[in-house]
Amino acid sequence: MSPNKTARIAGLLYLILGICAGVSWAYTESIYVPSDALTTVDNIQSSEWLFRLNFVGNLVGQIAFLFLIFFLYKLFKPVNKDCARLMAILVIVSIPIAILNSLNLLAPILLLSGGYLSAFGATQFNALIMLFLDLYIYGVFIAGIFWGLWLLPLGYLVFKSGFIPKTIGVFLIIAGFGYVINSLLRFLMPGYNMEISSYTFIGELMIIFWLLFKGVNVQQSDVKNE
Repeated sequence: MSPNKTARIAGLLYLILGICAGVSWAYTESIYVPSDALTTVDNIQSSEWLFRLNFVGNLVGQIAFLFLIFFLYKLFKPVNKDCARLMAILVIVSIPIAILNSLNLLAPILLLSGGYLSAFGATQFNALIMLFLDLYIYGVFIAGIFWGLWLLPLGYLVFKSGFIPKTIGVFLIIAGFGYVINSLLRFLMPGYNMEISSYTFIGELMIIFWLLFKGVNVQQSDVKNE
């Protein structure tokens, strides 16, 4: 497979991952009302199909992530094999965390449709659903630490590759630190709700569209492979 074809497949998979992750987070935030269990439960019940679709979208995104790291490893292994391995390891660690965390997203639907209400009072039942959503949100930030960490070796590989602009590598490293800092602050500072990563993720958009539409400089890539 040519480097350009590898790059474009990686770009497509990264785009799928980005859409799934972005839409899922936006949807979850739209129905989740902190400290208001009744409204949150009503939002889930009024859009149960979308809630289930959100769960499936999470799984699709993680499957795309798994294939993405295969193609990125193939593309960047000639640049620095150890760094490419580190990148792959960090992704492989993050995927099971994200998939298992998705079960917290499915739990409210199972509770609402499984006849569990009779075992709890309405207040306790709603609080239990909120607990699962809270666990899901914090689970996203745990996975977000690894999401940020894997961008650091990716950014370095891009910077050193010679077949993708160094600027994109720099912005990927900035994005990586943004995710890590944002996640850690969520745990260290209760009530913190500023999304640093919302301002630093531009590097990911840059690499997605570069891989999709520009591919790689084949001559430079061939030199690296030699």
